Amino acid sequence: MTIDTPQLLDALNSVISIPLIPYAGAEIDFAGHAKNIDYTMLNNSLSGGRPRVVSIAGTSLIHHVAYDDQVKLLDIAGQRMAGEGVLMAALAPNPLPEAAALLTRLAALIRPPDVYLIMPLGGTYGPAGLFETLMAFAEEQAARHGARFLYYYRRPRDRDMIIRLLQESPHFIGVKIGTNEDDVAPFVEALDARKIVIWGIGDRSTAAAEMGAQGHTSGISVVLARASDEINNAQRRRDYEAARQIENEISPLEDIRFMQERAYNYSAVMEAINCAGFDDVVGGSGGPFNPRVPPDIAREIQRIMATLKHYHY
Repeated sequence: MTIDTPQLLDALNSVISIPLIPYAGAEIDFAGHAKNIDYTMLNNSLSGGRPRVVSIAGTSLIHHVAYDDQVKLLDIAGQRMAGEGVLMAALAPNPLPEAAALLTRLAALIRPPDVYLIMPLGGTYGPAGLFETLMAFAEEQAARHGARFLYYYRRPRDRDMIIRLLQESPHFIGVKIGTNEDDVAPFVEALDARKIVIWGIGDRSTAAAEMGAQGHTSGISVVLARASDEINNAQRRRDYEAARQIENEISPLEDIRFMQERAYNYSAVMEAINCAGFDDVVGGSGGPFNPRVPPDIAREIQRIMATLKHYHY
């Protein structure tokens, strides 16, 4: 382990930056990925000199990336972070033996992830089965690799079992809320200070922070790092009005990302990078299942970015 669990929990009360994976045609642009990690690490205005948290996860199209490429992406991220910050790896648990094999490969990297985010489970399953299987999986992987986990909560029917998982497993250190603010309070009330409840639906996170959520995931920090950082800084000092002022500025971009059930979650970030003409980050040409946005959306993003460029370092 590169960081002990209490330090990790404090570090996660922050912006969890999810830089998109850039593509050049059908292939991952690994040099562009390295450049995006560099931007994220070098441009850090988190208060108190806090470490940057980088996650290779949802916005990055991790579900569409082969395991060999996932290992390479995490290896590059770890190398570019140069021993600094906190590294999170998303882990899709379907099928579970393959997820275990991937974790073994990631744990063997020179700079292994500090924490693994268990992504939403697909297919047919029951909540009790989810609890039992993940309890056993976490116990095994912690024994083998010292692995620590967050759970990405997306299905309300699973809530009670996920709370139980967090209460009973020492290896699940927190939850990422991917539903709505109404689910924050039950988790906060059920868990103690040894666990963390993270807001997982973008930078508009202040309502969740007021309910007890700590930290938030951000898909736009790869292009507007200062905005994400200042929102978190304000929340940590409980200046929720200041946080909301910045949220209001970035809301037009977030509105596009989350329209039509998150249809442009990835591609709007890509368009924001490309239309702004920044030379220190790479948007790419569009990833699997995520082409460029339509022309009218592209024009709107260009208009929005003209008002937000001051949040790019």
